[in-house]
Amino acid sequence: MSDPAAPVDSSRTLELRVPEMDCPSCATKVRNSVERLDGIDEIDPRVTSGRLVVAYDPTRADEAAIRERVRAAGYAVEDAASELTVSVPEMDCPSCATKVENALADVENVEEVETRPATGRVTVAISEGTDAEDVTAAIESAGYEATPVADEGGAMADPAAVWRSRRAVGTGIGAVLVAVGMTLEFVFPAADPALAAVAGRTYALSDLLFIAAVAVAGTPILRNGYYSARNRSLDIDFLMSLGIVASVATHHPFEGAMLAVLFSVAELLERFSMDRARDSLRELMDLSPDTATVRREDGTEETVPADELAIGDRVVVRPGEKIPADGVVAEGSSAVDQSPITGESVPADKGAGDEVYAGTILESGYLEVEVERKASDSTIARIVRMVEDAEREKTEREQFIDRFASVYTPIVVALAAAAAFVPPLLFGASWSYWFVVGLTLLVISCPCALVISTPVSVVSGITSAAKNGVLIKGGRHLEAVGESDVLAVDKTGTLTTGDLSVTDVIPLEGADEDEVLRRAGAAEHRSEHPIGQAIVGYAEERGLEPDASDVSGFEALTGKGVRADVDGTTHYVGKPGLFEGLADLEHTHATDGGVVLESMGYEVDAGSQCDREGCLDVLGDVVPDLQAEGKTVVIVGTDEGPIGVVAVADRVRPEARWAVSRLQDRGVRVVMLTGDNEGTARAIADAVGIEEYHAELLPDEKLERIRELGEATRPRNGTGSEATREVEAEHGSGRVAMVGDGINDAPALATADVGIAMGAAGTDTALETADVALMGDDLTRLPYLYALSGKANGVIRQNIWSSLAVKAVLAAGAPFGIVTVIHAVVIGDMGMSLGVTGNAMRLAGVEPETPDPDELAE
Repeated sequence: MSDPAAPVDSSRTLELRVPEMDCPSCATKVRNSVERLDGIDEIDPRVTSGRLVVAYDPTRADEAAIRERVRAAGYAVEDAASELTVSVPEMDCPSCATKVENALADVENVEEVETRPATGRVTVAISEGTDAEDVTAAIESAGYEATPVADEGGAMADPAAVWRSRRAVGTGIGAVLVAVGMTLEFVFPAADPALAAVAGRTYALSDLLFIAAVAVAGTPILRNGYYSARNRSLDIDFLMSLGIVASVATHHPFEGAMLAVLFSVAELLERFSMDRARDSLRELMDLSPDTATVRREDGTEETVPADELAIGDRVVVRPGEKIPADGVVAEGSSAVDQSPITGESVPADKGAGDEVYAGTILESGYLEVEVERKASDSTIARIVRMVEDAEREKTEREQFIDRFASVYTPIVVALAAAAAFVPPLLFGASWSYWFVVGLTLLVISCPCALVISTPVSVVSGITSAAKNGVLIKGGRHLEAVGESDVLAVDKTGTLTTGDLSVTDVIPLEGADEDEVLRRAGAAEHRSEHPIGQAIVGYAEERGLEPDASDVSGFEALTGKGVRADVDGTTHYVGKPGLFEGLADLEHTHATDGGVVLESMGYEVDAGSQCDREGCLDVLGDVVPDLQAEGKTVVIVGTDEGPIGVVAVADRVRPEARWAVSRLQDRGVRVVMLTGDNEGTARAIADAVGIEEYHAELLPDEKLERIRELGEATRPRNGTGSEATREVEAEHGSGRVAMVGDGINDAPALATADVGIAMGAAGTDTALETADVALMGDDLTRLPYLYALSGKANGVIRQNIWSSLAVKAVLAAGAPFGIVTVIHAVVIGDMGMSLGVTGNAMRLAGVEPETPDPDELAE
C-alpha cells in the first residue's frame, strides 16, 4: 500500500466522521475500499466513536479520493473537523442541558447537538464554515459560560470555584438578610416597625429585608428563568422564578426569600456534588504528564509539552516519573506501575522491546522510550474519550425517566395552579393558604433528582471501573453485565495464557531430562510451529541452547513433526504417529526405573513385559493420561527408538478457577466455548471448575451456541449445579455476556448481549469493538465487573424509587399544610439531588477482590 522510499514527514493524516460505521463488519468494508487507493500508509477505523483516521502520501492520494472510497463502500462521510466540543461547566443537570439544546436549535448550520451534563460538555456537529463563536454565543444566550476545547480531554472547571463564585457570595448575603428578617418578625416583633404602605399593603422592616434577600440571592434564578422562558423550556429555573415573583407580588415576601435562598443553596450544593462526580474523570485526565524529556540526536535533552511529542521521538523517563506516551522501550529496564491502565497491583518488569503506556509510572531504573503514538492517540487518551462518550448513549432506564418526566412535570404544574386558584375561587378558601400550597407543588413539580439519578450513577460506575482497569463503553453495558445470567468464556487466551509451555519431560532408555530437552530443542530450532518454539524456549531457559554446527538436515514433516540430524544422528520430534515403523512405543523403559513417573501419579509395573524395571507402555498409558490433562504429547527419538516424552500445554491462568468460582457464587452460569478438541476442553473445564463446555466449535458454531444460550434458561445438556439451575429458573433473563481475547473472538463478542475483551491495553481492535474491555490479562476483574454492575443497578433503582417516593409523599402532604416550601426545597430538591449523587458515589468504593495466594492454582 505504501511506498517505503517515501519520507516519513511527507505523510498526512485525515480524520473523517463516518457515523454509520458502527460495527467490525462495517469497519472491514470501509478499510477494504480505502485500501484500493495508492499512497495509503495506514487506516484506523474507530467503530466506537464513528471515526476513520487515514494516513496517506499527499503526492499519490488526496482527501477527495479517500472520501469517495468511503462513500463507495456505502457510508456517508462528515469531516471530523465539523465536530466542536464546548466546555459548559455550569450545565450540571438535565434541565440545564435542555435549555442549551433549545438555544442551539436556532443556530444556523448546527446539525446535531449532544449535551453531557455529567461531564459539563456539549458536542456540536456543524457545517463547514460555521464559526465556533456562533455556537458559544448561543450557549451564553441560555445563561451559561461556554469555552471551546481543543480536544475532548481538555481540563474541566476547578471545583473550588463553586464556593468562590458571585452566586455563592450573593447567596450568603441573602441568607444573612433572611436570618435578620426572621429574627425581627418572629423573635422580636416589637423591633420590626412598619416602614411603608404600598397598594394597601403594609411593609415592615422584615418584609423589606426579605425582598432585599430576593433581589440579592434570587437574581441568578430570575436571570436563568428569563433564559428558560426565552428558550421555551419548562424547567426548574422557570418554575422557581415564577414562584419567587408570585410570592413577592402577592405579599408573601418571606416565602419568596426562603425560596430564593434555599434554592440557590441547593443549586450550589448540586453543582459541587456534580463536580465531585466529575473528579474521577479528572483523575483519568491527569494521569498523563504535561511535559516530557526528549533526547535529541546530538545527545542533549529538552523538556517539551507532552502534546507536542512526535512519533519516533525518544523520551527519557527516570524513577518516579510518568511515561508521557505510548511506545516501546529502546534502552534500559525498570519495574513499571501499570495500574492506571490495566489495574494490576504488581508492577511489571519492562526492558528493551517491551511496550509501555502513557500515564504508567517508573518504579525504579531508567528507560528510554521510542514514541509510537501521539498524545491524542495514547491508550489513556482513548480511555478518557470513551468514558466521556459513554454518557452519550442513554440507558433504557434513562429513556424511561425522560419520558416520565416529560409527562410528570406538566401534570404537577397544572395541579399547582389548580391548588392555588380553585379552592379560593370556588369555595372561598384562604388565598394566602392555598397560594403557599400551590407554590409548594410548583417546587415539587421539577424532577431534577429523578432525572439525574441514573446518569450520575452511570458516570460514577464507569469512571470507577476505568481506574481499576475495566473500560465500559456505555451505561447500557454497565447495566447489562449485571443482568446477564450466562457468561460464555473462550478457552485459549482467556482461561489459559495463550502461550504454550513445556509441562512434563519423561526421559526414556537411559537418557536424562537435560539430554531429552537438548536434543528436542536442537531438532526444533528451525521450526516455526508453536509447539516447537515452546520446546526451544524451555530448553534455552534451562541453558541447553544447541550449537548450530551440530544440527543439520532439518526437515519439517507436515502434520507430524520434524526431522533433523543432531550430533550426526537423525532425530525425530513429533506426534506418536510419527514413530510408526520406527520404534515400539508400547514397550519402553523409564530411565530411573519409574521413580519420577510414580511421583507424577503413574503406575509402573516392573517386569510387566520384561525383566527390567520401569517397563512402560508409552502409547497405551502415558500418552492418553497426558492428553486427558489437556496436554499435547511429543515423542523424541531416533531410528533406534524413543529417548523421551515431552508434554506441552497452554497453561491455565492461576486466577481462573478462583474467578469462575466467584462468578458461580453470584449465580452466573459459566459456559466454556472452544474450538479445541474434546479431551483438552474437558481437562481445562475440570481444572477451572466449569461444568458445562462445548468443544470443537467453528466460528459460526460459536455464534449459534451463544444464540442458543440466550434462548435457554438452563443448561441444554443438563449439567450445572442444582443451585445454579434454581437461580436460572427464578431469575433467568436470557442475556448472555461473552469474554474472549477481543480479536479472534470478535464475531462472537459482537453477537453476545455484552462482549468483554481480555487484555485490551494497546490493542486497537479490542478497544474499538468490545462493549467492555479488561485492560490487563487479569480474570480477577470479571467478578469485580459483575459486582460493580450489580451494585450499580441496585443504586440506580434506589435513586429512582426514592426520588419518586419522596416526591409523592411531599405532594400528598402539601394540601394539608404538613409540607411547606421549605420542605419542598430542602428535602425534595436539594436533599434528593444530594442524596442520589452521594448514593451514586458509593460505586467508587467497589474495589476488585484479590485472591489469597493459596486460592490460586499452581
